[in-house]
Amino acid sequence: MPKAVTTKTPLHDIIVTELGGRIGAGVCGSILAQLGATVIVPEGLHGEGGKTQHRTQLMAGKLSVLLDARAAVDIELLDRLIACSDVVITSSDVDAQLASYEQLSADTKRVVCNVTAFGDSGPLCGKPYSETQIQALSGILDTTGLAGSPPTPIRLPLVEFMTGMYAAIACQAALRVQQRGDGGQFIDMALYDCAFSAMATFLPKLLSGTDGDVGRVGNRHVMAAPWNIYRAKDGWVLVCAASDDQWHRITEVIGRPELAHDPRFLRVGDRLQRADEIDATLQYWIGRNSIACCVETLAAAGIPSGPVAAVDPYPREANLNHRGMIRTLYDPVSGRDVFVPASPLRMIVTPGISPSRIPRPDADRDEVIVLARGCRAPKPSRSKGQAPPLPLAGVRVIEIGHYTTAPLAARHLANLGADVIKVEPPTGEPMRNWAPTKKGIGYFFAFSNSDKRSLALDLETEEGIATLRDLIASSDVLIENLKPGALAKRGFSAAKLLHLNPRLVYCAVSGFGVDGVYPGRAAFDSVIQAMSGIMDLTRAGELPVKTGISCADIIGAEMAVVAVLGALEARDRFGVGQAIDLSMQDCAAWVTMPLWGVARYSPQPTVVRASDGFVVIDVDPEVTLELVADAVTSPHMTRINLVAALAARGQCATPVFSVREMLEANQTRVRRLVFTGQDADGESWPLLASPLGLRGTQPRVCRPIPALNSNSADIHAELSKFHRKASS
Repeated sequence: MPKAVTTKTPLHDIIVTELGGRIGAGVCGSILAQLGATVIVPEGLHGEGGKTQHRTQLMAGKLSVLLDARAAVDIELLDRLIACSDVVITSSDVDAQLASYEQLSADTKRVVCNVTAFGDSGPLCGKPYSETQIQALSGILDTTGLAGSPPTPIRLPLVEFMTGMYAAIACQAALRVQQRGDGGQFIDMALYDCAFSAMATFLPKLLSGTDGDVGRVGNRHVMAAPWNIYRAKDGWVLVCAASDDQWHRITEVIGRPELAHDPRFLRVGDRLQRADEIDATLQYWIGRNSIACCVETLAAAGIPSGPVAAVDPYPREANLNHRGMIRTLYDPVSGRDVFVPASPLRMIVTPGISPSRIPRPDADRDEVIVLARGCRAPKPSRSKGQAPPLPLAGVRVIEIGHYTTAPLAARHLANLGADVIKVEPPTGEPMRNWAPTKKGIGYFFAFSNSDKRSLALDLETEEGIATLRDLIASSDVLIENLKPGALAKRGFSAAKLLHLNPRLVYCAVSGFGVDGVYPGRAAFDSVIQAMSGIMDLTRAGELPVKTGISCADIIGAEMAVVAVLGALEARDRFGVGQAIDLSMQDCAAWVTMPLWGVARYSPQPTVVRASDGFVVIDVDPEVTLELVADAVTSPHMTRINLVAALAARGQCATPVFSVREMLEANQTRVRRLVFTGQDADGESWPLLASPLGLRGTQPRVCRPIPALNSNSADIHAELSKFHRKASS
């Protein structure tokens, strides 16, 4: 990778007041701080819950001022802070006592981002539901755990973190609009919406009209096999195969090449039907070998695999150490050194700022007073009643992606107004025909690649390489998640890309990063969940299990969008493009930080069976069992009745919704989280709403991915026009 040319940061002159008490608000502030913003946290305005439980990590890299809501001088300081801030982050559902929310929601000068459980509409609007409750109502909990067993609680505040990351993306997009002169805007970020978006892999079956529901599959995948955890001689190993070719290579590795041609296992759908047989075959081979032997052998064959990293007290994994993701800082509150994660934003020109201190409460009062007195208030919009263009209007993005992470990131960029050209091989991206399908296109592929254009290129030919070169020269962003080094072998190393287009933002997304101890190793979501510590923190008894949602893919995609938007801002400010080395493992490990050092001791939710499903309770297991022992003895105790009985005892309980129940819920319907769009032939397709709740520049979701290469003529015509303009 080329060397950095500047130490400036994308948001070095941005002031953020992080007022909200939710974890998601703290996560949003942390990411904006990594991008160089000055993030001020007024402490003392919240209770013991929310982000205050994780002060050590979520205050790192920020400024602290301790405020007393009863003191006039402190309220005056808060008002001045808000007045001069470019961004204000709030959580109105849990901090309703703060009177400033009503006036902030109508503010048109600054960016106001409100992180709540359900957003500003729907029957559940305003209810301050917890992380566990959102996991229960969104179907996330019902899809996590072993088939035939109760759901497995996810102890990490995953939805809060995902929402906080989406909130940071929305803030960056809104700041881009503000810097353009089109004023500030309100951002409505709902945990429920973000949780719904994370359920995308489970929705095709239901949205295609298939009967039944979606349940727990343990460590398997609902659309691919083999995909599971297996016990080696000395521990657990994850193995994932998403294509026929990977299955063929596995049969060679385990000494059973005849299985590649066995009619029972020819296609993905066949293997899904016989997953038990395939798992038994792999377990026989893995059980005779060590973790190291299995992983080394499978990696040599290009098969994604990996062990489960222990969080003790932080994720212990060689690649995380190599990339410097674990840091030690002094915590003035506890009086001891603590572990905190570094920034996962590996950007060569404007790298993410890793925290260098954890402030004691009120440590920065003098600096905050000076800032509040000296900074200028944001300017109002110069537009006269017209809707401003979308944040990425005029930006062209080239995506060379497969499966989930890069395609999802590019979809978010398209929703923000970018022209995204999806470059596929002549046979199409492998996921294009994953069942269920319509017109030869998989439902998941269609809505997870919505609002893009399709171009087929054979990068094994000179013609394909020449077209890609022209595309890169005429574009603003290139995002890809090929195996590290794959583009460089075709003459497109990071250095050559930036030589070809010095203003290019090049984001390379990979499992373990370009700079790592596993060069070229492939990885899927489950492997990253294992090797980042997420699976160690999510266990069904003693068995590590992945979260039902593909959380590592989603988190990687979110952080990729954060990095791309940051790099575009840096390019606009400093005039240079840059390369980004984004590791999914870094991003997933960053999300585990709330449980560093407390994973083995913190209470976790309890799941109780009712006559029609399950209920989750936000209390210590021993207390819970005493409270529900009399209620659950009745075979007719429904979820609703059990929740009511526990509420009468002062306990917070929530019914665990299935995916179908979530899809049919009124909150989903009112928020229009899924709706119908049409392709070029007028065929109706389900589309997923963007979780980015920008109210002034609402994200665009219009159409499913078109047929393979259907935009070729238009794109080649545009390239010809670019050539004529460049030569004139």
